Amino acid sequence: MTSKKHHASSSEKYPLLFSPLKVGTQEVRNRVFMPPVSTNLADHGYVTDALIDHYAARAKGGVGLIVTEVVTVEPTYVYLPGDMCIADDSYVPGWERLAAAVHEHGGKILPQLFHPAYMAFPIPGTPQLIAPSNVGPYYAREAPRPVTREELAVLVRQFGDAAERMRLAGTDGVEIHAAHAHGLLGGFLSPLYNKRTDEYGGDIDARLRLTLEVVREVRERCGEDFIIDVRISGDEYSDGGLTITDMCHVARALERAGVDLLHVSGGTTIKRGSAIPAAGTRQGSHAEVARQIKRCVSIPVATVGRINEAWIAEELLEEGVADACMMGRANLCDAEFCNKAAMGATDDIRPCIGCLRCLTGIMFGKPIACTVNPDVEHDDGAVEPAAEKRDVLVVGAGPAGMEAAFVAARRGHHVVLVDAADEPGGTMRIAAVPIAKQDLTRVIKFQARRLEQAGVEVRLGRHLTAEDVARDFAGYEVVLATGAEPIVPAWAGAFKQAVTADDILAGRAFPGKKIVVVGGGSVGCEVADYLAPLVNDLAKGNRDITLVEMGPTLDPTEGAAGRAALITRMMSKGVHVLTEARVTGVTEDSISYEKDGEEHVIEGADTMVLALGYRPDGSLAEALTAAGARVHVIGDAEKPGNIKDAMATAYSLAREL
Repeated sequence: MTSKKHHASSSEKYPLLFSPLKVGTQEVRNRVFMPPVSTNLADHGYVTDALIDHYAARAKGGVGLIVTEVVTVEPTYVYLPGDMCIADDSYVPGWERLAAAVHEHGGKILPQLFHPAYMAFPIPGTPQLIAPSNVGPYYAREAPRPVTREELAVLVRQFGDAAERMRLAGTDGVEIHAAHAHGLLGGFLSPLYNKRTDEYGGDIDARLRLTLEVVREVRERCGEDFIIDVRISGDEYSDGGLTITDMCHVARALERAGVDLLHVSGGTTIKRGSAIPAAGTRQGSHAEVARQIKRCVSIPVATVGRINEAWIAEELLEEGVADACMMGRANLCDAEFCNKAAMGATDDIRPCIGCLRCLTGIMFGKPIACTVNPDVEHDDGAVEPAAEKRDVLVVGAGPAGMEAAFVAARRGHHVVLVDAADEPGGTMRIAAVPIAKQDLTRVIKFQARRLEQAGVEVRLGRHLTAEDVARDFAGYEVVLATGAEPIVPAWAGAFKQAVTADDILAGRAFPGKKIVVVGGGSVGCEVADYLAPLVNDLAKGNRDITLVEMGPTLDPTEGAAGRAALITRMMSKGVHVLTEARVTGVTEDSISYEKDGEEHVIEGADTMVLALGYRPDGSLAEALTAAGARVHVIGDAEKPGNIKDAMATAYSLAREL
């Protein structure tokens, strides 16, 4: 039994969110649940100390119930190289340690049981992938083979074996993944993938049969006190896919089969952004389907989908949308999210911006990471005190400079932060201007608040030269986080109004009606989207925008959901996109470009917007180094990149100062 000291205190500000919930025969201390988020922290399927630290930190932070990332039930097909497995008894001791660590802090834990089937990672030696039918995912390189009835009987037993091992390890139950047209069970349920004509295909009940067999097997093997949660898509939001009508029927069938909890998501993994919504999209993205399914069943329903703040979770509960809110990115970004929210200290919660960079590197074998939190396993600045206290000067109050200043101050250094601008934030203030990027303003406010709390002396509106540093900060360790400047090639000066994307977003320049944006990376696409007419109705006042990009595609470094939302929105507004096109020359009134070996000329444009990347200015670093100062260069001043890169390098440096 969980001792009472672990129950998060009820919150006056969020009374429903921090009230207990009965799930099956068990009581969960609050309604903040953590959905599965891949971490790549396992070691060949085995639980590691890093995994235990990761989930224990969220339980300590107050999460009521944690659903782990994917846990495969058999060894042949791997979902991601760093995912967990429970294919035999050798995995059980690690799970015993993990379950005990979560229970020690008063949380509940449900491993997510999964068979990747046709979405397995193509590790060398993997046999042909299996699927409901010979329909592969729309990014597959070859068709999978239909799984046989005999194999399905074995797979059902393997799910049961996996659940029984989890029960022996002490977990509170399991989640069975049947959502997103994803993996074996999700694929069998979805008409997008299941084209069978035997007892496992055709109508909705036949497609659901396999999931019901798994549920019954788990219940028989694990008993009534073991929570069974099933994750479903309330609607696949796709032509030919599952609808809310289908899923209300499925929900009732799952309840009759003895399921204790429905985790209602939506969309598919193929329709980018439909299942895991991108930054700037509405919070509670699957709320409507959860609301409808909740009307159909009496068991608890959890909703999920970009629920990043406590107020929206409380509102969803107040509206009767669901009984619990699955909050993944919020609890990843700040492990103490629940404790801070329960105390009403929402300004102290590290703000999740929904950027999904937490998952960007997962497919490439990198461990989970976060743009706003450089150390996802710990709370703010959980670092060792400095052995030797020093005077530290940080130049530049952008994301890197503010992070470095905060961590250095937390370690005991005396820190002065100087910036030439009148407000903190650096280029992040500009980055917050495009559509769907407004959450960056919350990051700036959060970082500035922490500087004040940590006692950092902030001096704004002061541009420092090497002479200023030598005179006023002699003996200081110097951290340069001065950012980078947009690249402006010499040929651009020939055009009548050539401005940078930063000029437009900062309000330093105002464009005309016919605009050419040169550069189709994230900045170029964002500024084109920002300038494009909100309604593509060919109205007289609409701007005409052409985007010219040398490469074969747009915004290649951005993650799938965010990139898809940006590009589709931009193109729906009528932006003309020219890829594999290179600007070859400009005059005062024309812009020439080459595409497919032919020369073309754009006449009549009145504004050229340059989005060609950034270049750091190393002159201050060189002058200070020559004068004998100890200088460290971080963020864009070292190497232009994204906010995640800047924060990570700042955190890493400040830990070593």
